[in-house]
Amino acid sequence: MNVSVVKFDEQFAAAFAALNYQWIEHYFKVEEEDRKALDNPVKYALEPGGEIFFVLEDGEPVGTVAIVPKEVPKEVPKQAAEQMPKPTKEASKCVFELAKMAVRPDRQGRGYSKLLMDHCLDFARAQGADEVMLVTNDILAPALGLYTAAGFVATQYSDSRYERGNLEMHLTLA
Repeated sequence: MNVSVVKFDEQFAAAFAALNYQWIEHYFKVEEEDRKALDNPVKYALEPGGEIFFVLEDGEPVGTVAIVPKEVPKEVPKQAAEQMPKPTKEASKCVFELAKMAVRPDRQGRGYSKLLMDHCLDFARAQGADEVMLVTNDILAPALGLYTAAGFVATQYSDSRYERGNLEMHLTLA
């Protein structure tokens, strides 16, 4: 069996949607934010400067993930801000979101999620990202194990895009 990881190609758009709709419908319900992302992958991930990766087995997509840029202002310490000339423009840090990871159920347990995540982290680093974040749910134990092993740390949940989301995780890139 030939296994490879490739970047998005229009021929894989339907697989991006199908793989993700499968797990979402299995554990949760499909939400409007899901539809926006899955039905328009180019607009969702590629146009803003992100990427979508696929694991292919003999040319067939069996796993996918998106890495999507998010702009988050850097916090400027109050004392430093007071010493800056006015007006001051806050610097921003480059943050990407790891999103829409899915592996076909009969292909899980083969390390494909880690392979996909590693491609996303490499992509984010190549783009000069300071951090990668993700939103998940604590019932997805295998995913949590993967993220924790990669160094992601749970933070205060602040994302309101998904009803199912109850956990936000961040990884500072070196």
